[in-house]
Amino acid sequence: MVIQVVNFNLEGIDHDQYLGAATEVAPAFKELNGLRSKVWLSDKDNNTYGGVYTWDDRESMENYLNSEFYDQVLGSNPNFVNITYKAYDVLDSPTSITS
Repeated sequence: MVIQVVNFNLEGIDHDQYLGAATEVAPAFKELNGLRSKVWLSDKDNNTYGGVYTWDDRESMENYLNSEFYDQVLGSNPNFVNITYKAYDVLDSPTSITS
């Protein structure tokens, strides 16, 4: 498994507008191959938003990052700026003890 942590700032929309858009697009994420879960993040006071994605593998994550869906939803969306992400491999053995 791979955990991907994405962060960005909002520009041109406020928290409530983002929440509405996120709620609207959330069902489409359920259709992504290899995505086990997505947790949506918000730090309204510091204008920091993002998500924690759990992927089956790096290939699934890379397929998402190179998809038209990613580009439409996040990559080329002018309302999301300073986009960063970090990917982490999951250590299966200790994780199986604590999950």
